[in-house]
Amino acid sequence: MEKAFKKRFVILVLPTLIAFTVAFIIPFILGIYLSFTKFTTVADAQWVGLSNYIVAFQDKDFLASLWFTVKFVLVNLVTINLIAFALAYVLSRKLHGTNIFRTVIFMPNLLGGIVLGYIWQLIINGVLAFFKTTLTVKASYGFWGMVIAMNWQMIGYMMVIYIAAIQNISEDVKEAALIDGVNRRQMVTKIILPLIMPAITICLFMTTTNAFKMFDLNLALTAGLPGKSTSLVALDIYNSFYNRMGYEGIGQAKAVLFLLIVAAISVTQLVVTRRKEVES
Repeated sequence: MEKAFKKRFVILVLPTLIAFTVAFIIPFILGIYLSFTKFTTVADAQWVGLSNYIVAFQDKDFLASLWFTVKFVLVNLVTINLIAFALAYVLSRKLHGTNIFRTVIFMPNLLGGIVLGYIWQLIINGVLAFFKTTLTVKASYGFWGMVIAMNWQMIGYMMVIYIAAIQNISEDVKEAALIDGVNRRQMVTKIILPLIMPAITICLFMTTTNAFKMFDLNLALTAGLPGKSTSLVALDIYNSFYNRMGYEGIGQAKAVLFLLIVAAISVTQLVVTRRKEVES
């Protein structure tokens, strides 16, 4: 079996490798190149060096959207994981009806961001109508509206991961801890959390990356209004490409910068949490 697999390894891998190269590697390299050019189409790209990056760093809207995105990520990172873990802790017990609650809480994750955004826009604007205001009147309304919508979408998914990790803890470990006299708080902080660090690493990583690249929910819920005060970076990059002629190269430079920022933050988070796994 192994010899036959080795002989046919290239044949088996080649189709996937070609598809990955055409769909990801080539556009990725081409995108980096285009960030140093002025273009409207790939065929008329003209090399301009670092000027696109200089303009991107001087763009107040881009810098404002970057700071707005950082705040959005931090709030969601805390709220989603705290609520998801709390629900997982409760629903991992052998209680009647837990499977139904798990299913109901997970279901919002099946909805697309555009649909989810319009649904929550109707709900939140319906509530705010009692106060004679709307979601796009203040940036704070839009911010917390997006936080609520993303929490509603992501909590169920993270909860399932935490439940799987908690249920994977040996009952012998829990019984030994109870015999040693630990209370409920100590059970969570000293036993459960250290033992589910791999799950925490995954959930933090997924929450961080999903919040950073959020686009469809932002477009449907606020579209950046009022003004551009609720634009996340992904929406600002989109607007640079499609709403401002001649800014395609600058939009591509913003995309490369955004990639580097998200990659640096995500890798740092993975390194820190994986160290905690080793210590545990």
